[in-house]
Amino acid sequence: MAQELVFEPQLQSQKTLAWWLYVFHGASLIFTLGLFSWIPLILNYIKRNDTAGTFVYSHHQWQIRSFWWYFFWMMLGGVLFITLIGIPLAYLTWTVAWIWKAYRLIRGLLDLDANKPMPI
Repeated sequence: MAQELVFEPQLQSQKTLAWWLYVFHGASLIFTLGLFSWIPLILNYIKRNDTAGTFVYSHHQWQIRSFWWYFFWMMLGGVLFITLIGIPLAYLTWTVAWIWKAYRLIRGLLDLDANKPMPI
């Protein structure tokens, strides 16, 4: 007989919100290269404290940290792009940053689905 985890409604609602925030971050990454990820980021900051003491808190932290590191690497790529010699490095930086962010979003979604906290 399979066992099923049942969460209280508030925790389930928080988990569902975190799931949607992963989806919005991912959609932004695919359609705008992360340009509109600041919208779910604001929601991550607003809702993070509501999830204190739960595994969902770590998912908000994971998404926030993913955003800021991705932003850093995209800005670094922009600085490299300004220099003529750095253009190939800029494209490499942007590509690696995009793949890294996609990995973090996918891993986060899978761990959220498995009710696991993220390493923070």
